[in-house]
Amino acid sequence: MSKRDYYEVLGVSRDVDEKALKSAYRKLAMKYHPDQNPGDQEAEEKFKEVGEAYAILSDAQKRAAYDQFGHGAFENGMGGGGNPFGAGVHPEDIFQDLFSQVFGAGGFGGGRRRGGPQRGADLRYDLEITLAEAFTGKDETIHVPQAVDCKTCEGSGAAPGTEPETCETCHGAGRVRAQQGFFTMERTCPRCGGKGKTIKKPCKDCGGAGQVREERTLNVKIPAGVESGMRIRLAGEGEAGANGGGKGDLYIFVDVVEHDIFERDGPNLYCRAPVPMVTAALGGEIEIPTIDGGRARVVVPEGAQTGRKLRLRGKGMPSVRQSAHTGDLFVEMFVETPRNLTQRQKDILREFCDCSGADCHPESEGFLGRIKRFWNGDHEEDRPN
Repeated sequence: MSKRDYYEVLGVSRDVDEKALKSAYRKLAMKYHPDQNPGDQEAEEKFKEVGEAYAILSDAQKRAAYDQFGHGAFENGMGGGGNPFGAGVHPEDIFQDLFSQVFGAGGFGGGRRRGGPQRGADLRYDLEITLAEAFTGKDETIHVPQAVDCKTCEGSGAAPGTEPETCETCHGAGRVRAQQGFFTMERTCPRCGGKGKTIKKPCKDCGGAGQVREERTLNVKIPAGVESGMRIRLAGEGEAGANGGGKGDLYIFVDVVEHDIFERDGPNLYCRAPVPMVTAALGGEIEIPTIDGGRARVVVPEGAQTGRKLRLRGKGMPSVRQSAHTGDLFVEMFVETPRNLTQRQKDILREFCDCSGADCHPESEGFLGRIKRFWNGDHEEDRPN
């Protein structure tokens, strides 16, 4: 299939200037970049096509040859089966250089030029705390294994008394050039990996890597009200960077373990409290614990039923998002039926049952009435609308 005209690919006229050409390329490269279109094969092909067109038209010598001979200027004598970038030269290397020029030293999306300073990796630490600790907050000491600069060589990778030497292949540039006809292509130096320096006598402690792994002790302040799934970021406490790059960050993921008494929903707490049958019938008070270690007395209204909730304002959890807000404690009552009764207690209950009327058990009487109608064939669900 014949190639499209490079000017058409970039959507520019043949007399376009350098600034407009770069602007057109930048927009299209951002549009079709693989990071913006994961898994899109068509976008990837367009990205390569745009990069190839810009590689030719951005170079005055190549552009002059293309204007005169078209694509035929790059089809013969270039090696690599018609590769316009030359034999042994990968388009990815060209794109890396182009993005460094157009988007700055960091490249597209924060990428880095090979061999340059590289930011250290971020680390994750999982921390479990109790609900009581989440209520008050706490100062926690953690131990984190991470890569740090070797103290023996101070991160250089060279044995003490020696220093990394300038690479003899690239002379410290980290890049090498290859001449292909009237093209001059640039690639990462294969000898030093783009660092521009080589180590002839590596440090024995780090093996020339410039970094070693060790366990660091850190003090972390856990805020009051923290919830499961929240993370705390400690900037610069991650892995050490390479080639002079900055450190990564440490992210502490908090997990609040379940409590024996309280259940949590955001800033609110919930608990179920047993109420003796007599207290529920006559009314009274019960005592319940609070998350701060204290106690609270709850008034049980006369005739309280299982499932009724009572609300204690301000007895929940502090909010980590709203410093002035504290949640509530909701107490759900369940009426406890007495067991292991004495004969005297049983007689009293039977006497109570004999003298109690429908008003004492309205729910039971209502349910019994619906059962009788059901048995008599009076099915409401069978009635036509």
